[in-house]
Amino acid sequence: MTGYSSLSISALVGSHDRSGFHCGVPALDDYLHKQAGQDVKRRISRVFVATTAANPLAIVGYYTLSTLSIELGQWPDKFARKLPRHPIPAALLGRLAVDRQAQGHGVGRMLLVNAIERTLAVSDQIAIHAMIVDALDEPAQRFYEQFGFSPLGSGGHRRLFLPLKSF
Repeated sequence: MTGYSSLSISALVGSHDRSGFHCGVPALDDYLHKQAGQDVKRRISRVFVATTAANPLAIVGYYTLSTLSIELGQWPDKFARKLPRHPIPAALLGRLAVDRQAQGHGVGRMLLVNAIERTLAVSDQIAIHAMIVDALDEPAQRFYEQFGFSPLGSGGHRRLFLPLKSF
């Protein structure tokens, strides 16, 4: 993992070079280039970026976090039986992307671990039952499943969850 073994992950700030980021998925690139700063200012989501010591302004990966509530009927039956009969608070990992040059070096794994750790830290202050993610495609779904994420509900959606009590 030469060059990517000691990443710094921090909140997106104006001095980060968003225009140089390209992961190969236009929607994820466009979000970082055009929308991320506005979402942060409006408190819609928080954006966290990974950078290297060699170039602390160049973004090699990013993820977003926000909150949501999941209706009881969307949870798998074996989990829903143990939950109260009202919407359940969760953290949404809205986007996770790695720059093409950094792909295959474990950056995605480091970003996901950081997002889980950050969510766990917040869950000591406010209630968060699980982390939710909408996997973009089949490979993304497999990526999340290897970390213990499970399908949420049915209907062919790629929405997955990870109960935080498992940590």
